Amino acid sequence: MTKSDMQNITSKLSSKIISSHMTNTSLDTSKLLETKEYKISFYNENKEKIFGNFDDNIDFSKDLIQHEEHFVFVDKSPLGHLGISYIAIEENLFSEKINKLTINIIFIFIFIFIYSVISLIGFYLAKLFLKPIKNERERLNTFIKDTTHELNTPISAILMSTESTNLTPKQIERVKLSAKRVSEIYKDLTYVFLENHLHEKIINELSLNTVINEQLKYFEPLASKKRITITTNLEEFEYKINEDDFIRVFNNLVSNSIKYNKISGEIDISLKNKTLTIKDTGIGIREEKIKNIFDRYYRATSEQGGFGIGLNIVSKICKDYNIKIVADSKLNESTTFKLIF
Repeated sequence: MTKSDMQNITSKLSSKIISSHMTNTSLDTSKLLETKEYKISFYNENKEKIFGNFDDNIDFSKDLIQHEEHFVFVDKSPLGHLGISYIAIEENLFSEKINKLTINIIFIFIFIFIYSVISLIGFYLAKLFLKPIKNERERLNTFIKDTTHELNTPISAILMSTESTNLTPKQIERVKLSAKRVSEIYKDLTYVFLENHLHEKIINELSLNTVINEQLKYFEPLASKKRITITTNLEEFEYKINEDDFIRVFNNLVSNSIKYNKISGEIDISLKNKTLTIKDTGIGIREEKIKNIFDRYYRATSEQGGFGIGLNIVSKICKDYNIKIVADSKLNESTTFKLIF
């Protein structure tokens, strides 16, 4: 309740007192006190209480005073009529307003706190859910760049070799190797993105040792270029698998063994006890990266070319045929892949 509200009430009461005195009519004092919004008392010129419903010590020198949690307004307008010189009114709404304001402030702070917590959780969850998408986009961008580079290298070699009218045996060999590399890239990409891996495939008992010997002839020029020695110890072993799928697995593993090997390095290939082992003396893979090497687009090193789908293809094919694949590596020493049939 404001000062003007309190003054308005005391003015009305003062008017009733003066009117009652002037008209010589009785004044029903009980009606003057019928309110829950304020307390009121009437005082004579000696500042003595005549009647009312509160007994606070009042400073009559001021018109508005604060008493504890309440405001008291003193009105002098009765001017002694009916012996009343002062009307003191004490409002009861101030404390209620303070309490309501306090409650509102608490609710506002609670709302702000809850909103902040929800916002933080939302922000965290958004980052959490968007992070895989962001990572996948970055990996895909890297894959596209690497694929472009991988295709550019053999195509450039073919174009450079064909500029000459009389090709030397070395240039012819370079064209063959480059063409095979383009063909490999194409087959890997179509396998990953276009083929239904088990749809309409011819699956027969395949002599793995025979296929391995045939494929190693293809790798001889690549290995000799880095002076890499390939040794084999192959037992006769047949396994029910599509020939193209096994070739894709074997070629990816051997290609990596050559690509990431050292000059004058070694590759040891053995097939015995239903296990194909390919071990090289290459740059190796850090221990913490081995668990990710079969992920699509993942590359454990950027020292050589590649676009991170070869081992992913190997893993998928092995899974299709229930072949267990195990990788072990020592940095700067060797890498070993085992296929357990």
